[in-house]
Amino acid sequence: MESGTSTDASEWTPLCQLDDVTDGDGLQIKIGERMLAVWRVDDLAFVTDDTCTHGDASLVLTGMLDGFSIVCGLHQGEFDIRTGEVRAAPCSKPIRSYAATVREGVVLARLAE
Repeated sequence: MESGTSTDASEWTPLCQLDDVTDGDGLQIKIGERMLAVWRVDDLAFVTDDTCTHGDASLVLTGMLDGFSIVCGLHQGEFDIRTGEVRAAPCSKPIRSYAATVREGVVLARLAE
C-alpha cells in the first residue's frame, strides 16, 4: 500500500504501527518539532500535518474523519487527507501531506523537505 515510488529505505521514517490507529480515525505523532497526523482508512495509512491552517487547532484532537476528509472541529473547515487539499471553507490554505506506506504493519512516511 505504498503511495511513494522510491524504494530507498533511508527516505522513509517509521511513525507507528498501523494497528495503533483506529480504522476511520487519526493518531497524533510528534517527530522533532513537527506535529503529524496518521490517518487510517481500512488498511491504508495517510500522513498530514496535524494543525489546521485556518484556526491553529489539532485535526486529530478536534476533528472528525469522514471517508478521506478530515473536518476540523474548530470551524468545520475540511481537508482531503490524501492530498492535503482544502475541501470546505473557511479553510483556504491546504495542509501538508506526505507520501506514506505500510510495510510489515509499520506506517512509514517520507518527511524530507
